[in-house]
Amino acid sequence: MTPQELEDRLIDFAVSIVRITEKMSSSYASRYYANQLLRSGASPALNYGEARSAESTKDFIHKVNIIIKELRESFICLKIIELTNLHSDMSVVQSAKSECNELISIFVASVNTAKNKLEK
Repeated sequence: MTPQELEDRLIDFAVSIVRITEKMSSSYASRYYANQLLRSGASPALNYGEARSAESTKDFIHKVNIIIKELRESFICLKIIELTNLHSDMSVVQSAKSECNELISIFVASVNTAKNKLEK
């Protein structure tokens, strides 16, 4: 996968998060998790721009680790939304959760590759 393709996936993920949060009810719990998810789910796309401009391999690893943290937070938030039925269309939540998990795997592998590069 090229860096541009990965960036496009992250943008698509952010768009799906915006759509999910916009369709949640106005209950206190829904708004709380929607706001939390919007922050953590939209930031990986923005942080990836930073990672692509990293000044060194160590800087790249640091920035990608931030992306991983935000994606993990998003995954947990999506799981809570799913388990508490805070969204009317669980298939969209499950789809976002699946994509989030795949993105986490991609970035964990990327960090491992970068760390191996540093060791050589």
